[in-house]
Amino acid sequence: MPMVEAMQLFEQWESNIRGYCRLYPTVFARAVNAEQFDEQGRRYIDFFAGAGVLNFGHNNRAMKQAIIEFLQADGLVHSLDTYTTAKRDFIAAFVEQILKPRAMNHRLQFMGPTGTNAVEAALKLARKVTGREQVVAFHHGFHGMTLGSLAATANSYFRQAAGVPLGHVRHEPFGCETQCQGCELNCGLANLQRLRAQYQDSSSGMQPPAAFLVEVIQAEGGVHVASKEWLQALQQLAKDLGALLIIDDIQAGCGRTGSYFSFDGMDLDPDIVTLAKGIGGFGTPLAMNLVKPEHDQYWQPGEHTGTFRGQGISFVAGALALDYFKDDQLMTQVQAKGQRMAQALQEWQAGSGVSYQVRGKGMMQAIDLGDGALAKQVVQQCFAKGLLLGACGTGGAVIKLIPPLTIEPEVLAEGLAILQQVLQDLGGANA
Repeated sequence: MPMVEAMQLFEQWESNIRGYCRLYPTVFARAVNAEQFDEQGRRYIDFFAGAGVLNFGHNNRAMKQAIIEFLQADGLVHSLDTYTTAKRDFIAAFVEQILKPRAMNHRLQFMGPTGTNAVEAALKLARKVTGREQVVAFHHGFHGMTLGSLAATANSYFRQAAGVPLGHVRHEPFGCETQCQGCELNCGLANLQRLRAQYQDSSSGMQPPAAFLVEVIQAEGGVHVASKEWLQALQQLAKDLGALLIIDDIQAGCGRTGSYFSFDGMDLDPDIVTLAKGIGGFGTPLAMNLVKPEHDQYWQPGEHTGTFRGQGISFVAGALALDYFKDDQLMTQVQAKGQRMAQALQEWQAGSGVSYQVRGKGMMQAIDLGDGALAKQVVQQCFAKGLLLGACGTGGAVIKLIPPLTIEPEVLAEGLAILQQVLQDLGGANA
């Protein structure tokens, strides 16, 4: 079908709610690792990776072969929550590669296959465990689009589409609101101290919450990175108040930051960890919560369900993805690539004459241009030059880089060169 005719078909029949296709006005036909190709055969370097789903690349060869063999053997693609060989192999691999090395004994809960399903289940359980209603989330946080998770999401553009009040969530400042690296000003800690004082004041009118819901790195919120000290103080506050600590690791987890969890090495012990996106390995949907056993016991059988919580293909691919964590090879590469990404942004920033902030961790890096219109131009010009990336944060002013972790070094370098050139052409003109 000719390109013009294909685009007209989408525009005539697909809902006005479509979003990403407006950033990338072409029809994609195939993809390999960190490269996509449209129907005309044009190549695009992928620094977006399905909004963080494709940590292990498009059409990962080993996973694709395992899926083909699984299907040819008439494996169970859909199984609700019945026991299957594919689920058994995934659970065994996750326990061996992820939980045991960290001395974690969390239970694995599967629900609907998206991140918002994971957050909904976590909020519901926290309220059951504590008997409380309110949850504390944070400024700039993003947790999903269904009503419970949307109540915890801070972005007004998404919230206004709900059509009903979004209650039982209180939003507080995240880390250091000025985003000084490492919270050198201790303003984040001061905010937690203020919040602690309010909860401890019997005349404040504030009741203790069921949970604190937090991202270690606010991906969609603008790649804001919380400090270890702030997160530890938050964990202590939750413990002292009898509230649960829920870490949303949906986009920043599964190896994205240079270790499996974004909170590795921070001496954190979350009550619930929400996972989705990269956990399915191949790009097929899967979501899973890690729940401490003492909290998991509050669930009654079948009390929280989901028709598509038994995804055979995702279990097969996800089990293979866990092979990457049998040693440190991939994570060492992620740390090195992440440093190269940050360096490329810092090099341009240093020569721009403007105090743009570069922030991130591992292979989630970003530059805050402070101007949504400029960031939109950057995304458009990168697309025109064969690079796919996206903007995030308040007003869409932050350019976020989240390529597949498996991207070849030369392809990464090529994409960074495109971005640097576009930033130089546009950023310099707007400085």
